[in-house]
Amino acid sequence: MAESPTGPLAGLRVVELSTVLAGPYCAMVLADLGADVIKVEPPEGDATRGYGPPWVGPAQPGGERFATYFLAVNRNKRSLRLDMRRPEGMEVVRRLIGQSAVLIENFRPGGLERLGLGQAELAALNPKLVQLSITGYGPAGPDAAKPGYDFVAQAVGGLMSVTGFPDDQGGQPTKVGVALTDLFTGLLGAVGVLAALSAGVAQRIDVSLLESTLAMLINQAQNAFATAEQPPRLGNAHPNIVPYETFATADGQIVVAVGSERQWPKLCEELDLPELVSDPRFTTNDLRVRHRAELRPILAEAFGTADSQHWLRRLDEAGVPCGPVNSVLAAFESPQAVARGMRASVAHPELGEMPQIGLPYKLSGTPASIRTAPPMLGEHSDAVLGELGYSPGDIATLRSEGVI
Repeated sequence: MAESPTGPLAGLRVVELSTVLAGPYCAMVLADLGADVIKVEPPEGDATRGYGPPWVGPAQPGGERFATYFLAVNRNKRSLRLDMRRPEGMEVVRRLIGQSAVLIENFRPGGLERLGLGQAELAALNPKLVQLSITGYGPAGPDAAKPGYDFVAQAVGGLMSVTGFPDDQGGQPTKVGVALTDLFTGLLGAVGVLAALSAGVAQRIDVSLLESTLAMLINQAQNAFATAEQPPRLGNAHPNIVPYETFATADGQIVVAVGSERQWPKLCEELDLPELVSDPRFTTNDLRVRHRAELRPILAEAFGTADSQHWLRRLDEAGVPCGPVNSVLAAFESPQAVARGMRASVAHPELGEMPQIGLPYKLSGTPASIRTAPPMLGEHSDAVLGELGYSPGDIATLRSEGVI
């Protein structure tokens, strides 16, 4: 690799047999933490290499254009281009699994078995292997064989039913603006891998898009369990806390999050509405939730009398949680995000310095790092095969026969 890996997982080899998002994101988290992730790609590459526009870099004759989707979730990895449909390709995979600590795959249930890599075969290849299996619905149950997609999982898993504005406000069930189910599944997969490595026990870890989506519902699920009723869609409002939502100002919108009883009188004071503090409808959060429809118009009228900066300044000084509704670029350009290094860069062999999202976890003793750019397809095939014991002649033969 271009630099020696750092971080708590330095020296750990991970085989990634996954595509698109949940598996690759999980693998990137481990790679950021120092693992040597070898991404095995089919001859045409991970499907996300074609997920554009947008593309980065002009397409050169005979060259490659780069989909931003792929660039987002594949840094710090090495790419091995390999045709797993060929016996010679599967032999490479077997050697790789035998010399690795972790396998990440997102085949449908039975997919690995059809390749000759069932549980018994994996155990024979590597008795210490930790295997993470990511599927749409889990390996058992009536929907196990269905393909898994984030959008479908958000719908089937109930997340869309509580996202969006109410029907009477022209709303409808809405997906989250990023593939949150895929990302949450990847994070849960990483947690499972780290737990298994900590336990020191070879085992299989199953995570699915459906189960991850259900797990994400947290308080909304508990609300439904307690009431036996469907939680309503509330737009930007909170089901259990009031006021905790967006408010229109004279020139835009801000978010206000009164998360404690201590903050409520401060908000009333800054809005010049001291009478609300003792109003029997609003003295506690319980009462404010019950009288949400009466309280919100009062607050909305007050916020509409001045611009966003006026209110943000006053509320900040009073210790009332609030913030602007930033665009994506503005969020990364905010002083706090800049101070925390949340926009980073890495050198790409074709694109030069390219931006990346910074590391959201800062470890004081074994820091994570962004070391290498998302790889070119097959960029590291020769190096990886050499590490597996293939001679230069063997590698040349594999390439001439289209295996790599």
